[in-house]
Amino acid sequence: MSDSQDTGLKTVLDQVDRAMDRTLTGHEPELEARSLGTVSFIGPGVARVRGMEGVRNEELLEFPGNRLGMAFNIDPREIGVIMLDDSEGVSAGNDVRRTGRILDTPVGDELLGRVIDPMGRPLDGRGALGTSEKRPVERPAPAIMDRAPVTVPLMTGLKVIDALIPVGRGQRELILGDRQTGKTAIALDTIVNQHDKDVICIYCAVGKRGSAVAKAVSALRERGALDYSLVISTTEEDPPGLQYTAPYAAATIGEHFMQQGRDVLVVYDDLTRHARAYRELSLLQRRPPGREAFPGDIFYVHSRLLERATHLRKEHGGGSLTALPIVETEAQNLSAYIPTNLISITDGQIYLSPQLFQRGILPAVDVGTSVSRVGGKTQLKAYRIVAGDLRLSYSQFEELESFSRFGTQLDDETKNRLERGRRVREVLKQPQFSPRTAAEQVAVLVAVNRGYLDSVAIDDITEAQRLVREAVTSELPEICDRILQNETLEDDDLNTLGETITRALAPLVPEEDKD
Repeated sequence: MSDSQDTGLKTVLDQVDRAMDRTLTGHEPELEARSLGTVSFIGPGVARVRGMEGVRNEELLEFPGNRLGMAFNIDPREIGVIMLDDSEGVSAGNDVRRTGRILDTPVGDELLGRVIDPMGRPLDGRGALGTSEKRPVERPAPAIMDRAPVTVPLMTGLKVIDALIPVGRGQRELILGDRQTGKTAIALDTIVNQHDKDVICIYCAVGKRGSAVAKAVSALRERGALDYSLVISTTEEDPPGLQYTAPYAAATIGEHFMQQGRDVLVVYDDLTRHARAYRELSLLQRRPPGREAFPGDIFYVHSRLLERATHLRKEHGGGSLTALPIVETEAQNLSAYIPTNLISITDGQIYLSPQLFQRGILPAVDVGTSVSRVGGKTQLKAYRIVAGDLRLSYSQFEELESFSRFGTQLDDETKNRLERGRRVREVLKQPQFSPRTAAEQVAVLVAVNRGYLDSVAIDDITEAQRLVREAVTSELPEICDRILQNETLEDDDLNTLGETITRALAPLVPEEDKD
């Protein structure tokens, strides 16, 4: 090395030494007391830790490799922990550190349009969330005196639900049925229909296949629904502890918006997998099993979640949180343990029949078995006029249709009722991701309920609906506005609707049936 290079190196080293001296001047090391424990057992999704005193229930614990767990069982000799991260690399004898934090999740407007896990970690590859506030995932439900009646409808865009099984903002409406009957499709349709309703939507996937979650996210993104929505995702490959915490994290995020006076829709898809994840955790933690090996507090697990859905009084913000929990049945067994628990907790249920699904009647809603206990009070007045007795008459038609297969001799009145019922069934069919406004739905229901479609062939009902919707929305904007503003339709309005519908259907009505 030359003399000049040697001199330059000494100069650089001197500058570094002086900078370090300035940095360390006045620095005094501080001792920090940390509560440490030792892993005594590590298994699939759970761990047991000894030597950790003072730990709180649901406190986050840090394992080697920055892996997190949550205190689940607090016993005198050891702490039962459910792992929120993969436990690979953790072994008995490792140190465990308390974080002092109760399990929490980030909240705020920055979450809209994002896909995250229950811990608030991004899953969409778009970088950090940028949120500044966190809230515990387990929070008490609003007090009874803080709640207001459910008065505003939550429009799903589906005729069979909005007309016959209406849902209100702040309601808990269960969606249940066998696998592959369209439960998630109804929930996604409802989210897509909120594009102009000022409703924030949260889709919480619990233990689903990764491909199914990706498909749902893609469908929402393609239709612009992610602009006012967020997705909390856990797949079947995630630890059961993470699956267990997902619905509570979704409820916490929804409550943040609700307390700001905003309306929120939360879809829990689905609570059957959530119950299975909790059962797995409980058995691994050696909690005593009960019916179907579920722990005794499985009812409380779901009730404390769904009780957080409500409509707040104005002095508490006036917002609402609507819950659409989904549960899967087996062989149409509605009396199974988890379905009956959830039916008793919620304010009604939408049951999807596999028989209807196989016959191509979509959405496959069984009107006779489905019910909405509080949504009827929120329904727009126009629906009550045109579809007030439609639910009963449609159920009678289904019974009459099954009975008529045993005989061939039918009187004219019975034949007419069957033909009318078949047209009602065609009208209630609806493709996915094609929501209809309240005015369009009312116009079509007037057409079928008052017999304007009786002369239209069954195969032409879809085209007839299109003609009716286009005619009413273009020619009668005043009536459409009155329907959306929840005003009552008078006889003159119904007559005007009838005349417009008759003109619209003229190309599809045979000449011999025209007046």
